[in-house]
Amino acid sequence: MQKNHTQHLSGLLLATLFISTSGVLGKYIAMPSEVIVWFRSAFAAIFLFIFCKYKKFNLKLNSKKDYVPFTISALFMAAHWITYFYALKLSNVALGMLSLFTFPVIIALLEPLFIKTKFNPIHIVLGILVFIGVYILAPNFDLESNQIKGILFGVLSAFCYAIRILILKQHVTNYNGTVLMLYQTLIITICIVPILFIFDVSALETQLPYLLLLGLLTTAIGHSLLVHSLNYFSVSTASIIASVQPIFGIILAYFFLNEIPTWNTFWGGLLILSTVVIESVRSKKG
Repeated sequence: MQKNHTQHLSGLLLATLFISTSGVLGKYIAMPSEVIVWFRSAFAAIFLFIFCKYKKFNLKLNSKKDYVPFTISALFMAAHWITYFYALKLSNVALGMLSLFTFPVIIALLEPLFIKTKFNPIHIVLGILVFIGVYILAPNFDLESNQIKGILFGVLSAFCYAIRILILKQHVTNYNGTVLMLYQTLIITICIVPILFIFDVSALETQLPYLLLLGLLTTAIGHSLLVHSLNYFSVSTASIIASVQPIFGIILAYFFLNEIPTWNTFWGGLLILSTVVIESVRSKKG
């Protein structure tokens, strides 16, 4: 029993590590953020389709009513990825990932607007703590600063991700997680294909290995492992463990990009991640 728990925990940590590579890869790949997202989605969709066929998952939609939430949530997912990569390129991996991790509290604040749940005042307190954490990340608020722009894009990315999750939670509940991810990446690939004719894609040949890594390792394998881990852990427990994602990202950025986080990043990040853990534990008890 203990051995099985250790294996499941290792799988969840491995999923978190794989997903955290998005920070280094998003910062490192020398292409426009929009182009990176298209190739990430396209490659992930191919890998996920092969995996779903291998596992013989049912790929049929249960209802025509699911077309709209699938599409809208996928577009918010695309916006989440694009703004996230803008955050990484404008600031650094630490600030980009930590500002993104405001999304659990944003979800908690927005949930009563989407789903018939009672508003809890504790979410205001957690929201204030997150706001303070974001302020500590960059106390000198100057819109001309790339760091500030990066943090703002990170929070916008978190907002888009929160909307995507809430739409899916409200409308789509009867699908395998990997199948859901397949449809999301496929819709993104189709909807944003004009990007290839607008932005520069001339660096594709040199950046292809990193784009493949982003599509396969980060997106297809990482998210599939994460979904698989939910068979053994509650969403709250998985969320708490996944909170180490920015820490993994910062460590990878140190070794591969030579990015050294400041003390402001450390204390602001600690406050943001603490609110994530508090909300995860609180929601589990609730």
